[in-house]
Amino acid sequence: MPAPHTASSKNGMAGAALVLGVISLSTSIVFLGGLLGVIGLVLGAVALKTAGRTGTGQVAAITGMVTSVLAIAVSVLVAVFFVWYANKTQGCYQPDGFQQYKQCVRQHLTGK
Repeated sequence: MPAPHTASSKNGMAGAALVLGVISLSTSIVFLGGLLGVIGLVLGAVALKTAGRTGTGQVAAITGMVTSVLAIAVSVLVAVFFVWYANKTQGCYQPDGFQQYKQCVRQHLTGK
């Protein structure tokens, strides 16, 4: 009969890394995910080291690290896109009206 798991034998950091990784991936489009992803990546690395000693939480730690890295990558890509878009359409930021803004953006992006 296997020994029952106690609360001290679980790797809580692995669970925290997993939760932060999933939350950071789901919020990466609004830049918050990048910051949470960095925290999740650090927690995942610490949890993976702990999992090597205790033998618990390795899958959760790796999953948390992978989702955190993906969240960081998505946040960086979104930031690059926003900078590119703002640079490409900077001549359109005049408070004349939304229709004129849409037309100006279309002209800047398509060249027509």
